[in-house]
Amino acid sequence: MPNEDVPATETLPRQRIQKLLANAGYGSRREIEGWITAGRILINGRPAGLGDQAGEGDHLTLDGNTLSLDAGMMPERRVILYHKPIGEITTRKDPEGRPTVFEQLPRLRRGRWVAVGRLDYNTSGLMVLTTDGQLAARLMHPSRQLVREYAVRIWGEISDEAIERLIRGVVLDDGPARFESITQAGGGSSNQWFHVILREGRYREVRRLFEAVGVTVSRLVRVRYGPVSLPPDLPRGHWRDLKAGEIRGLMDAAGLEADAPLAEAPEKQHSRPSRDSRAKKGARAGTGRKRENGKRTPGQGGSRRG
Repeated sequence: MPNEDVPATETLPRQRIQKLLANAGYGSRREIEGWITAGRILINGRPAGLGDQAGEGDHLTLDGNTLSLDAGMMPERRVILYHKPIGEITTRKDPEGRPTVFEQLPRLRRGRWVAVGRLDYNTSGLMVLTTDGQLAARLMHPSRQLVREYAVRIWGEISDEAIERLIRGVVLDDGPARFESITQAGGGSSNQWFHVILREGRYREVRRLFEAVGVTVSRLVRVRYGPVSLPPDLPRGHWRDLKAGEIRGLMDAAGLEADAPLAEAPEKQHSRPSRDSRAKKGARAGTGRKRENGKRTPGQGGSRRG
Protein backbone atom coordinates (compact mmCIF):
# COMPACT_ATOMS: atom_id res chain seq x y z
CA MET A 1 0.00 0.00 0.00
CA PRO A 2 1.42 3.41 -0.88
CA ASN A 3 2.53 5.69 1.91
CA GLU A 4 0.33 8.79 1.95
CA ASP A 5 2.92 10.72 3.98
CA VAL A 6 4.92 13.29 2.05
CA PRO A 7 8.57 13.76 3.07
CA ALA A 8 9.51 17.13 4.47
CA THR A 9 11.67 19.63 2.65
CA GLU A 10 14.69 20.99 4.53
CA THR A 11 13.80 24.68 4.41
CA LEU A 12 10.78 26.82 3.70
CA PRO A 13 11.79 29.80 1.51
CA ARG A 14 10.09 33.15 2.04
CA GLN A 15 7.34 33.71 -0.51
CA ARG A 16 4.33 35.92 -0.96
CA ILE A 17 1.64 34.74 1.41
CA GLN A 18 -0.85 33.84 -1.32
CA LYS A 19 1.73 31.72 -3.15
CA LEU A 20 2.95 30.08 0.04
CA LEU A 21 -0.53 29.09 1.22
CA ALA A 22 -1.65 28.03 -2.26
CA ASN A 23 1.36 25.73 -2.57
CA ALA A 24 0.51 24.34 0.86
CA GLY A 25 -2.95 23.42 -0.40
CA TYR A 26 -4.98 25.87 1.69
CA GLY A 27 -6.76 27.18 -1.41
CA SER A 28 -6.22 28.70 -4.83
CA ARG A 29 -4.04 31.82 -5.05
CA ARG A 30 -7.04 33.91 -6.08
CA GLU A 31 -9.10 32.61 -3.18
CA ILE A 32 -6.32 33.41 -0.70
CA GLU A 33 -5.88 36.89 -2.18
CA GLY A 34 -9.57 37.41 -1.40
CA TRP A 35 -8.97 36.40 2.21
CA ILE A 36 -6.07 38.86 2.45
CA THR A 37 -8.08 41.70 0.91
CA ALA A 38 -10.93 41.00 3.35
CA GLY A 39 -8.54 41.21 6.30
CA ARG A 40 -9.04 37.59 7.31
CA ILE A 41 -5.33 36.72 7.32
CA LEU A 42 -2.96 38.14 9.93
CA ILE A 43 0.83 37.91 9.84
CA ASN A 44 2.53 38.26 13.20
CA GLY A 45 -0.60 39.86 14.62
CA ARG A 46 -1.23 42.47 11.91
CA PRO A 47 -3.42 42.35 8.79
CA ALA A 48 -1.53 40.86 5.86
CA GLY A 49 -1.11 42.70 2.55
CA LEU A 50 -1.04 41.22 -0.94
CA GLY A 51 2.69 41.95 -1.25
CA ASP A 52 3.69 40.53 2.13
CA GLN A 53 6.04 37.57 2.28
CA ALA A 54 6.18 34.87 4.94
CA GLY A 55 8.31 31.91 5.87
CA GLU A 56 9.40 29.84 8.84
CA GLY A 57 9.35 31.94 12.00
CA ASP A 58 6.31 33.98 10.93
CA HIS A 59 2.90 33.43 12.51
CA LEU A 60 -0.05 33.35 10.13
CA THR A 61 -3.70 33.04 11.11
CA LEU A 62 -6.93 32.77 9.11
CA ASP A 63 -9.99 33.92 11.03
CA GLY A 64 -8.00 33.40 14.22
CA ASN A 65 -6.87 29.87 13.34
CA THR A 66 -3.14 29.25 13.03
CA LEU A 67 -1.80 28.25 9.62
CA SER A 68 1.28 26.05 9.91
CA LEU A 69 4.42 27.32 8.19
CA ASP A 70 6.68 24.51 9.36
CA ALA A 71 8.57 23.08 6.38
CA GLY A 72 7.72 19.57 7.52
CA MET A 73 4.03 20.34 7.13
CA MET A 74 4.28 21.56 3.55
CA PRO A 75 3.05 18.99 1.04
CA GLU A 76 4.98 18.12 -2.06
CA ARG A 77 3.33 18.64 -5.38
CA ARG A 78 1.12 15.70 -6.31
CA VAL A 79 -1.28 15.39 -9.25
CA ILE A 80 -3.88 12.69 -9.85
CA LEU A 81 -6.29 11.89 -12.66
CA TYR A 82 -9.81 10.93 -11.59
CA HIS A 83 -12.45 9.34 -13.81
CA LYS A 84 -15.61 11.08 -12.64
CA PRO A 85 -18.85 9.14 -13.13
CA ILE A 86 -22.25 10.70 -13.70
CA GLY A 87 -23.94 11.43 -10.38
CA GLU A 88 -21.10 13.08 -8.46
CA ILE A 89 -20.62 16.79 -7.87
CA THR A 90 -17.27 18.58 -7.84
CA THR A 91 -17.78 20.72 -4.72
CA ARG A 92 -16.54 19.56 -1.32
CA LYS A 93 -19.96 19.55 0.32
CA ASP A 94 -23.50 19.41 -1.02
CA PRO A 95 -26.57 20.65 0.92
CA GLU A 96 -28.60 17.91 -0.80
CA GLY A 97 -26.23 15.19 0.40
CA ARG A 98 -25.19 14.04 -3.08
CA PRO A 99 -21.85 12.22 -3.42
CA THR A 100 -18.83 14.35 -4.26
CA VAL A 101 -15.65 13.50 -6.14
CA PHE A 102 -13.60 14.40 -3.05
CA GLU A 103 -15.09 11.46 -1.16
CA GLN A 104 -13.39 9.10 -3.61
CA LEU A 105 -9.87 10.59 -3.50
CA PRO A 106 -6.84 9.43 -1.49
CA ARG A 107 -6.61 11.05 1.93
CA LEU A 108 -3.81 13.52 2.54
CA ARG A 109 -1.92 14.08 5.77
CA ARG A 110 -0.95 17.57 4.58
CA GLY A 111 -2.63 20.04 2.26
CA ARG A 112 -5.78 19.37 0.31
CA TRP A 113 -6.89 18.42 -3.18
CA VAL A 114 -7.65 21.29 -5.56
CA ALA A 115 -9.69 20.51 -8.68
CA VAL A 116 -8.51 21.85 -12.03
CA GLY A 117 -11.89 22.93 -13.34
CA ARG A 118 -15.23 21.29 -12.67
CA LEU A 119 -17.63 18.89 -14.33
CA ASP A 120 -21.34 19.16 -13.70
CA TYR A 121 -23.48 16.46 -12.11
CA ASN A 122 -24.47 14.86 -15.43
CA THR A 123 -21.01 15.03 -17.05
CA SER A 124 -18.42 12.29 -16.66
CA GLY A 125 -14.78 11.87 -17.61
CA LEU A 126 -11.37 13.28 -16.82
CA MET A 127 -10.69 15.42 -13.79
CA VAL A 128 -7.23 16.65 -12.82
CA LEU A 129 -6.62 17.32 -9.13
CA THR A 130 -3.48 18.53 -7.40
CA THR A 131 -2.07 19.56 -4.02
CA ASP A 132 -0.50 22.59 -5.72
CA GLY A 133 -2.97 25.47 -5.65
CA GLN A 134 -0.81 27.65 -7.87
CA LEU A 135 -0.58 24.94 -10.53
CA ALA A 136 -4.35 24.48 -10.47
CA ALA A 137 -4.98 28.21 -10.84
CA ARG A 138 -2.58 28.54 -13.77
CA LEU A 139 -4.02 25.51 -15.60
CA MET A 140 -7.51 27.01 -15.31
CA HIS A 141 -6.56 30.57 -16.25
CA PRO A 142 -8.05 31.67 -19.62
CA SER A 143 -4.69 33.08 -20.72
CA ARG A 144 -3.20 29.56 -20.92
CA GLN A 145 -5.69 28.57 -23.65
CA LEU A 146 -5.40 24.88 -22.74
CA VAL A 147 -7.33 22.35 -24.80
CA ARG A 148 -10.47 20.81 -23.34
CA GLU A 149 -11.70 17.88 -25.42
CA TYR A 150 -15.08 16.22 -24.95
CA ALA A 151 -16.92 13.26 -26.42
CA VAL A 152 -20.50 14.43 -27.05
CA ARG A 153 -23.61 12.44 -27.89
CA ILE A 154 -26.53 14.41 -29.28
CA TRP A 155 -30.16 13.57 -29.88
CA GLY A 156 -31.24 13.57 -33.50
CA GLU A 157 -29.37 15.13 -36.39
CA ILE A 158 -27.34 18.28 -36.76
CA SER A 159 -26.99 20.13 -40.05
CA ASP A 160 -23.74 21.13 -41.72
CA GLU A 161 -24.85 24.74 -41.34
CA ALA A 162 -25.24 24.32 -37.57
CA ILE A 163 -21.78 22.75 -37.31
CA GLU A 164 -20.28 25.66 -39.22
CA ARG A 165 -22.02 28.09 -36.86
CA LEU A 166 -20.52 26.31 -33.85
CA ILE A 167 -17.05 26.64 -35.37
CA ARG A 168 -17.49 30.28 -36.42
CA GLY A 169 -19.00 31.15 -33.05
CA VAL A 170 -22.35 31.92 -31.47
CA VAL A 171 -23.35 34.41 -28.78
CA LEU A 172 -24.26 32.92 -25.40
CA ASP A 173 -25.65 34.73 -22.36
CA ASP A 174 -22.11 35.35 -21.10
CA GLY A 175 -20.57 36.32 -24.44
CA PRO A 176 -19.30 34.79 -27.71
CA ALA A 177 -18.19 31.15 -27.72
CA ARG A 178 -17.06 28.60 -30.29
CA PHE A 179 -15.57 25.17 -30.80
CA GLU A 180 -12.07 25.06 -32.21
CA SER A 181 -12.92 21.82 -33.98
CA ILE A 182 -15.70 19.25 -34.28
CA THR A 183 -14.96 15.65 -35.24
CA GLN A 184 -17.66 13.19 -36.27
CA ALA A 185 -17.25 10.01 -34.23
CA GLY A 186 -19.99 7.61 -35.31
CA GLY A 187 -23.46 6.73 -34.09
CA GLY A 188 -26.83 6.38 -35.77
CA SER A 189 -29.37 8.85 -37.06
CA SER A 190 -30.95 9.38 -33.63
CA ASN A 191 -27.76 9.33 -31.52
CA GLN A 192 -24.67 10.86 -33.07
CA TRP A 193 -21.26 11.15 -31.41
CA PHE A 194 -18.79 14.00 -31.89
CA HIS A 195 -15.48 15.00 -30.35
CA VAL A 196 -15.25 18.74 -29.76
CA ILE A 197 -12.35 20.93 -28.67
CA LEU A 198 -12.50 24.33 -27.00
CA ARG A 199 -9.96 26.35 -25.02
CA GLU A 200 -11.95 27.73 -22.11
CA GLY A 201 -14.07 26.30 -19.33
CA ARG A 202 -17.21 28.36 -18.84
CA TYR A 203 -20.20 26.91 -17.02
CA ARG A 204 -21.98 24.21 -19.09
CA GLU A 205 -20.36 25.72 -22.20
CA VAL A 206 -20.47 22.59 -24.40
CA ARG A 207 -24.15 21.96 -23.68
CA ARG A 208 -25.07 25.62 -24.15
CA LEU A 209 -23.25 25.83 -27.48
CA PHE A 210 -25.24 22.94 -28.88
CA GLU A 211 -28.46 24.33 -27.40
CA ALA A 212 -27.76 27.60 -29.24
CA VAL A 213 -28.20 25.78 -32.57
CA GLY A 214 -31.24 23.80 -31.39
CA VAL A 215 -29.44 20.54 -30.50
CA THR A 216 -29.69 18.65 -27.21
CA VAL A 217 -26.67 16.91 -25.65
CA SER A 218 -27.62 13.55 -24.16
CA ARG A 219 -24.17 12.51 -22.90
CA LEU A 220 -20.98 14.42 -22.26
CA VAL A 221 -17.55 12.98 -21.39
CA ARG A 222 -14.37 14.99 -20.94
CA VAL A 223 -11.47 13.03 -22.44
CA ARG A 224 -8.57 15.50 -22.40
CA TYR A 225 -7.38 18.53 -20.48
CA GLY A 226 -4.23 20.20 -21.79
CA PRO A 227 -1.46 17.60 -22.20
CA VAL A 228 -3.21 14.82 -20.24
CA SER A 229 -5.88 12.41 -21.48
CA LEU A 230 -8.27 10.03 -19.76
CA PRO A 231 -6.36 6.73 -19.44
CA PRO A 232 -8.06 3.87 -21.34
CA ASP A 233 -7.67 1.52 -18.36
CA LEU A 234 -8.94 3.87 -15.63
CA PRO A 235 -12.43 2.76 -14.49
CA ARG A 236 -15.11 5.23 -13.47
CA GLY A 237 -14.76 6.32 -9.85
CA HIS A 238 -11.02 5.52 -9.73
CA TRP A 239 -7.88 7.64 -9.72
CA ARG A 240 -4.19 7.30 -10.49
CA ASP A 241 -1.13 9.41 -9.75
CA LEU A 242 0.76 11.20 -12.48
CA LYS A 243 4.46 10.37 -12.63
CA ALA A 244 7.12 13.05 -12.24
CA GLY A 245 7.62 13.43 -16.01
CA GLU A 246 3.88 13.84 -16.58
CA ILE A 247 3.72 16.48 -13.83
CA ARG A 248 6.56 18.37 -15.48
CA GLY A 249 4.51 18.39 -18.69
CA LEU A 250 1.64 20.01 -16.79
CA MET A 251 4.03 22.53 -15.24
CA ASP A 252 5.27 23.45 -18.71
CA ALA A 253 1.68 23.84 -19.94
CA ALA A 254 0.96 26.12 -16.97
CA GLY A 255 4.07 28.20 -17.64
CA LEU A 256 5.62 27.32 -14.27
CA GLU A 257 9.13 26.28 -13.30
CA ALA A 258 9.46 22.94 -11.55
CA ASP A 259 10.98 24.62 -8.48
CA ALA A 260 9.57 22.24 -5.87
CA PRO A 261 10.19 18.51 -5.31
CA LEU A 262 7.84 16.24 -7.18
CA ALA A 263 5.97 13.43 -5.44
CA GLU A 264 6.59 10.21 -7.31
CA ALA A 265 3.59 7.99 -8.00
CA PRO A 266 3.25 5.00 -5.63
CA GLU A 267 4.46 1.73 -7.11
CA LYS A 268 0.98 0.28 -6.71
CA GLN A 269 -1.87 2.51 -7.84
CA HIS A 270 -4.42 2.75 -5.07
CA SER A 271 -8.04 3.61 -5.87
CA ARG A 272 -11.27 3.60 -3.96
CA PRO A 273 -14.26 2.68 -6.14
CA SER A 274 -17.18 5.06 -6.16
CA ARG A 275 -20.82 4.03 -5.86
CA ASP A 276 -21.10 4.04 -9.63
CA SER A 277 -18.06 1.88 -10.23
CA ARG A 278 -19.06 -0.60 -7.54
CA ALA A 279 -22.44 -0.99 -9.20
CA LYS A 280 -20.89 -1.47 -12.63
CA LYS A 281 -17.61 -3.21 -11.93
CA GLY A 282 -15.30 -3.65 -14.83
CA ALA A 283 -16.47 -0.73 -16.98
CA ARG A 284 -13.66 1.00 -18.79
CA ALA A 285 -13.23 4.41 -20.40
CA GLY A 286 -10.53 5.88 -22.64
CA THR A 287 -9.70 8.83 -24.79
CA GLY A 288 -11.16 7.22 -27.89
CA ARG A 289 -13.56 4.63 -26.48
CA LYS A 290 -15.51 4.93 -23.26
CA ARG A 291 -18.25 3.01 -21.57
CA GLU A 292 -21.11 4.70 -19.78
CA ASN A 293 -24.00 2.57 -18.59
CA GLY A 294 -22.61 -0.36 -20.54
CA LYS A 295 -22.39 1.44 -23.91
CA ARG A 296 -19.35 2.51 -25.86
CA THR A 297 -18.50 6.02 -26.88
CA PRO A 298 -17.22 5.90 -30.47
CA GLY A 299 -13.60 6.82 -31.04
CA GLN A 300 -12.13 9.78 -32.81
CA GLY A 301 -12.34 8.46 -36.32
CA GLY A 302 -14.23 10.37 -38.98
CA SER A 303 -13.99 13.77 -40.53
CA ARG A 304 -12.70 16.79 -38.65
CA ARG A 305 -13.85 20.35 -39.06
CA GLY A 306 -12.23 23.48 -37.77
